[in-house]
Amino acid sequence: MAEQYDVVVLGSGPGGYVAAIRCAQLGLKTAIVERENLGGICLNWGCIPTKALLRSAEVFHQMKHAKDYGLAATGISADLSAVVARSRGVAKQLNQGVTHLMKKNKIAVHMGEGRLTAPGKLEVTGAKGTETLTAKHVIIATGARARDLPFAKADGKRVWTYRHAMTPSELPSKLLVIGSGAIGIEFASFYNDMGAEVTVVEMMDRIVPVEDADVSSFLEKALVKQGMTIMTGAGVEALDVTATGVKARLKDKSGKVTSADFSHVIVAVGIVPNTENIGLEQLGIKAERGIIAIDAMGRTNVPGVWAIGDVTPGPWLAHKASHEGVIAAEAIAQALGNKDVHPHAMDRRNIPGCTYCHPQIASVGLTEAKAKEAGYTVKVGNFPFIGNGKAIALGEPEGFVKTVFDAATGELLGAHMIGAEVTELIQGYVVGKTLETTEAELMATVFPHPTLSEMMHESVLSAYGRALHF
Repeated sequence: MAEQYDVVVLGSGPGGYVAAIRCAQLGLKTAIVERENLGGICLNWGCIPTKALLRSAEVFHQMKHAKDYGLAATGISADLSAVVARSRGVAKQLNQGVTHLMKKNKIAVHMGEGRLTAPGKLEVTGAKGTETLTAKHVIIATGARARDLPFAKADGKRVWTYRHAMTPSELPSKLLVIGSGAIGIEFASFYNDMGAEVTVVEMMDRIVPVEDADVSSFLEKALVKQGMTIMTGAGVEALDVTATGVKARLKDKSGKVTSADFSHVIVAVGIVPNTENIGLEQLGIKAERGIIAIDAMGRTNVPGVWAIGDVTPGPWLAHKASHEGVIAAEAIAQALGNKDVHPHAMDRRNIPGCTYCHPQIASVGLTEAKAKEAGYTVKVGNFPFIGNGKAIALGEPEGFVKTVFDAATGELLGAHMIGAEVTELIQGYVVGKTLETTEAELMATVFPHPTLSEMMHESVLSAYGRALHF
């Protein structure tokens, strides 16, 4: 007999397990299918363990600069294996936390490879063989994996994906990072702080190309100052991998091709959705290049089948996936007769992005260039970290906060930050945008002193010629 549920969630990453929890909270009999680890890539091999690595690198960096704070530290060294072990321990702890949440919410967990065989019907193949699950609704949340380059297949020894880079057996001496998105830049920052000689190659004309141009420019200067080599408008023509290293043919922005030797390479050129062999074609679910088409609530074109997270249009971020999971769960509950839930579609303009390099980057909404392209006449504010007392006291005076407003209405169109702890600060602007705030409310808000958040206030004031401290 097939096991019957109201909802089955295929995949237990930050989208899938959150969707399952919300379904259970709404009284739906729920199951989740996972082929590897509860918590998915983000918790086990992505967002969380990378932040543990970056925290170790940050502490190591501060130890090496103890004298800047009137302190003395001698004999400073890093134990890479211990750093990695701590990171894996953090991931394990959170994996156990998700396991607990599944039990707490009475969600049935089926470990194995799941495949849709008909609307509302899945086959799960695991260690115990194949079992059949039926459900009124199915949520596809199978996530994504690292994209390979045709000439740079990851071998886990000399050529790494993010997953290999999280559990290195040795510290690279000379590291080539291909791609300067969030993943590439975070690993470049980590290994640079740990002592590797790092080169970053980006095919676009600037690093972190989705960010505001001013942020990209500032970050490049900061990374070069830290000792990195940055090549923009550049590409990797070929890699010759040996047992002892990698010879790379690099093409710079002028078209000149040179060879350089590296001990290791990290390929960080995007992701591929995990939508093969899960039954999309059999059910006629519309997808393009593996990306599933959905409506504002997460519905696919097949009734009863939903999709969230990295298998749907971007941005491909964990918090976007979680929010989509809640929306889909509530829409399903409503469809099954629950009149007390009122799901709201997500406004993608209000999804923040964070990059945990050194210095950190955070943003939400339109860049200055995108706002102008959209036809807005803008007012732009900019306030530097050097004008903030808390930043100076922290020994972190590098960075800025930039705000973009619609000159006609005062609507906050976007906010862009680079500097210490901006990944924590950005949520203030996200709340502001969600509440459709204007410059008037932000100017009238009292910000505590001394805090880094005061720069958020000053940037708004700056956009209107009223900055107080710079």
